[in-house]
Amino acid sequence: MRAYKDSGIEWLGEIPEHWEIKPLRAILNQRNEQNNDLKLQTILSLIKDIGVIPYEEKGNVGNKSKEDLQSYKIARINDLVLNKMNAVIGSLGVSAYNGLVSPIYLVFYIDNPKYLMSYYYYLFQIKSVQKFLKTFAYGIMEIRESIDYLDFKKMFLPTPPLEEQKAIADFLDSKCKQIESFVDKKQKLITLLNEKKQALINECVTKGLNKNIKYKDSGIKHLGKIPKHWKIKKFKHLAIICNGKEQLQVASDNGVYPIYGSGGIIGKTNQFLYNKQSVLLGRKGTIDKPLFVEIPFWAIDTMFYTKILDIVHSKYFYYLCLTIDFKIYTSGSAIPSMTQSDLAEIIFPFAPLQEQKQIAEFLDSEISKIDSIIEKIKKQIELIKEYKSTLINQAVCGRINL
Repeated sequence: MRAYKDSGIEWLGEIPEHWEIKPLRAILNQRNEQNNDLKLQTILSLIKDIGVIPYEEKGNVGNKSKEDLQSYKIARINDLVLNKMNAVIGSLGVSAYNGLVSPIYLVFYIDNPKYLMSYYYYLFQIKSVQKFLKTFAYGIMEIRESIDYLDFKKMFLPTPPLEEQKAIADFLDSKCKQIESFVDKKQKLITLLNEKKQALINECVTKGLNKNIKYKDSGIKHLGKIPKHWKIKKFKHLAIICNGKEQLQVASDNGVYPIYGSGGIIGKTNQFLYNKQSVLLGRKGTIDKPLFVEIPFWAIDTMFYTKILDIVHSKYFYYLCLTIDFKIYTSGSAIPSMTQSDLAEIIFPFAPLQEQKQIAEFLDSEISKIDSIIEKIKKQIELIKEYKSTLINQAVCGRINL
């Protein structure tokens, strides 16, 4: 049975008796090479859960480079790259490239054959390390707290024998690859279910529920044929579009009514802008996620809310809004935006009121089933990620016999 000892490090706890403790600066060397000769042009971006990759490789996702690259640091293959602005949430990766990173990154390399970078990469992922790093952080927002290297290098780290470092890293490589494959499959399944949900909504609000009725050409290219007895209506004929209002003066921690932004509820208030069922749509930022609200609410000034007219069933109108191709109607480049005039002119197929109710009730039922499956899959992903976190913690701290 393996014997353990107190490491003397609060975040680490007990470690195998034969392991040693070393200061970080004895293991990891900081790389501070500047791009003075401008020969390197590959811009690397550190993206959480993905790693250190060329900026362009993920569709320009990440930290966009400046035109002047002289202030950028050089990162080399097998360097540990850590975002000092997000270190407390484990934003780090091992680079598979020779390239450049922005000054917000700390870059480390190992030149001692006794130490293995892949082991320390996993070590810095455990929650107790991230919690400890938080004690060195400064900043006003938790996810943007910065790590000062002068404090960071004072850390002490476990140093298993090289063969154990390798065994731990190989074990975690294998297990994490299996977990990532599982998560990837589940994420793809969620994507397929969301596509199925959207296809069902599109089918029901454009073709109806009765497949045996006669159809007519809608005269609108993207709608195609619609039931013969249906009409065509513009958004402005179904609802009055209203602007949201700035919320700072009404926000209250003890509020009873929700304050909505384009991503959902962002606060509470004791006042409301509207107290009937409404569909909320983003005016700036997230514009492609209509929200259905049934209780009194406040909408901020980057939102539109609607006063739905009596000729349309409220939930049916919401499903109509979910079929809008927002890419066609957006304007502006830096921040997506939607104008009231464009929104007002959007054309919908329009069913008689009784059919609207039937369609809305059918979609409520079917979508609820799909959403239930999606939530179960998300829970599976959450649990497997928790297992991964526990597995890494147990392995790097020497609590799994390999």
